[in-house]
Amino acid sequence: MEEQKQMDPLSEMLAYNKRFVKEKMYEQYATSKFPDRKIAIVTCMDTRLVQLLPAALGIKNGDVKIIKNAGGTITNPFDSTVRSLLVAIYELGVNEVMIIGHTGCGVQGMDGAEMLDLMRERGIDEEHISLMKHCGIDLDSWLHGFDETDAAVLETVDLVKNHPLVPKDVVVKGYIMDSVTGELTPIE
Repeated sequence: MEEQKQMDPLSEMLAYNKRFVKEKMYEQYATSKFPDRKIAIVTCMDTRLVQLLPAALGIKNGDVKIIKNAGGTITNPFDSTVRSLLVAIYELGVNEVMIIGHTGCGVQGMDGAEMLDLMRERGIDEEHISLMKHCGIDLDSWLHGFDETDAAVLETVDLVKNHPLVPKDVVVKGYIMDSVTGELTPIE
């Protein structure tokens, strides 16, 4: 019996994509670029939330804008997450923002020095790390996670609420999602 060749994960996804398009499976997801519920969600890129978060909130394709990053927090008032929120507010009609952290987040307790060591182990030259530092980038701080998820969510809520380019009529609230059950708890 001839063994079946196993495809690598990326090749599997690309093959599925070809079938998805050929069989017009995309038709069930048709919507506009404008979020029907006028809500933007900033959340973590954690794999547990990919399907759990939309299912737990009862949202479907076209309902909201979801912006994901490591930790679901904003650490700089001019980073790409803030830019995405401003586009969502001014160009796409968003009037509410949900900041959703979650239990068991990998960014909680993440150590910048450890991350730099991992980079070195993977072959990043010390010269490149030094260059970043020479350019004024505090890599230890930039790569550092947060200590408490609740506090990180509240800091992000505060940053968005008080951002000079976010209109005061935009509602901004924070939540923690249970990574297992999907239960959402408001953070105030």
